[in-house]
Amino acid sequence: MKSASLPTLRVTPEFRAEAEAVLKEGESLSNLLEQAVILEIRNRKLKAAFLERGLAARAHAAETGNYYSTEDVLQRLDARLQEREAQK
Repeated sequence: MKSASLPTLRVTPEFRAEAEAVLKEGESLSNLLEQAVILEIRNRKLKAAFLERGLAARAHAAETGNYYSTEDVLQRLDARLQEREAQK
């Protein structure tokens, strides 16, 4: 498969200097930008999936009438955390 390019990114000289200042040894500016784009794509997909699950859960609760109080949810989360800590 052929590779493709992303559009050129125009930035101020100061911004470029900041980006170059945080490069790891052997890392290029192109590598940094590619990783930033990959992470942003992943984060957007995760956020979209999270919202989709939340909306589905809300619709399910509305259909069934089964709702949980904040206290119930927090107690369940606390119990799960305590179980995990006990496993360590």
